[in-house]
Amino acid sequence: MQKTKWTKSEDIKREWYVVDAKDQILGRVASKVASLLIGKGKVNQVPNMDCGDHVIVINSKDIKMTRNKEVKKMYYSHTGFPGGFKEIRFDKLLDKDPKAPIRMAVEKMLPKNKLRPLMLKRLYVFADDKHNHNAQAPKTINL
Repeated sequence: MQKTKWTKSEDIKREWYVVDAKDQILGRVASKVASLLIGKGKVNQVPNMDCGDHVIVINSKDIKMTRNKEVKKMYYSHTGFPGGFKEIRFDKLLDKDPKAPIRMAVEKMLPKNKLRPLMLKRLYVFADDKHNHNAQAPKTINL
């Protein structure tokens, strides 16, 4: 009789990956990064545990969008107070904070449960090609 082997927290091995977002499409980068953060490619991935890896995204200021969405895509927020509705265009947000579009796109692709903040802690976004995680010997992911 075979028994199902369930993943335990001590069985999880976390890797480090670097994703270069230079001249890449935002949605494609975000979906790959979200898949790595969830741990979809691992054989011991279970939905109730955080089995994902650490992901470093570099060159986030050089991210692209298709079909002229740089000037069409809007990000909306509300403060909760009357008249607190705010909107900002993608290109203005990229000038203001180059890390924000990637972080927000990845956050919306992660599962909506208690594991989401734990997964987002392992996402490191940098505006240029310099990062401070060389000691972890990250592997490069080509998109």
